Amino acid sequence: MKAIIHDEYGPPGVLRYGDVDMPTAGEHEVLVRVRAASVNHGDRVWLHGLPRAARLATGLRRPNRTVLGRAVAGTVEAVGPGVTRFAVGDAVFGEVNQRGFAEYAAVPEDRLARRPDGVTHEQAATLPVAATTALQAVRRADLRPGRSLLVNGASGGVGTFTVQLAKVRGAMVTAVCSTRNVELARSLGADHVVDYTREDVAGVPARFDAVIDFAGSQRLAAVRRLLTPTGVYVCSTGTGGPLLGPLPRLVAVTATTPFVRQRLRVLAATTRVADLDEVAGLVAAGRITPVIERTYPLGEAAEALHLVETVHARGKIVLTV
Repeated sequence: MKAIIHDEYGPPGVLRYGDVDMPTAGEHEVLVRVRAASVNHGDRVWLHGLPRAARLATGLRRPNRTVLGRAVAGTVEAVGPGVTRFAVGDAVFGEVNQRGFAEYAAVPEDRLARRPDGVTHEQAATLPVAATTALQAVRRADLRPGRSLLVNGASGGVGTFTVQLAKVRGAMVTAVCSTRNVELARSLGADHVVDYTREDVAGVPARFDAVIDFAGSQRLAAVRRLLTPTGVYVCSTGTGGPLLGPLPRLVAVTATTPFVRQRLRVLAATTRVADLDEVAGLVAAGRITPVIERTYPLGEAAEALHLVETVHARGKIVLTV
């Protein structure tokens, strides 16, 4: 079968479109014929091997999984022993631990959900990782009607879902993004928009019940000044230095928490079928809409990754198979 392969760490140019062995469905696994897959931050970590601390998982000198891709949507081609939730022909979507940028992927049954009618393969492929992270972030922020929220990094894949999910919960949302994305943020329901290219986020006079941070662009002390005395800070960022990445910031958040009234929380998103079902249901009902800036055929994955890294895509980039 065809897949996107990388035998070494490096820029998108090291990716190649080639042949690999067809996977088989093992025990409690489903073989999915992939129709669409979305690009996520984790794919860039595996591609570059950065931060270098991540190579403890991805491979010290070269990637130990040579096919990228975490979020997929497609149809069930075969089921392995012990599978009870799916049958051949079912429309599904879910998360794999790499190996998703391919014509077929073997996926654990407990990482898949059914794709509802009215949700396209391309839309469904944006939901694992991005939408589920956003859902878990708004939960951690304790959002409810009338509470105020600032979303730092509101125009990216996770941020666009976060703005919409917060509005579903009745929150008053301030979105932080660049000039290029101001109108997008407003179209998603943001009540206020801060253009960080023209205004210092740390200088915003309002105080918020919650801040959800995907950008990691402000020092922790500055973020805390944006919060009410008992506000919630949810940190979920992949930014940082080339060696440790976001780890120093996450440690700082954890170490500060016992000494302040504000609730400082690190989000480590997990895969839950119930969350996949919830976000897909909201899409099917028209309450949230995946933002897809562009789709590429699978063979053009290198160009898609290049766009993500150079332009900072709005919402999601999707590969179609």
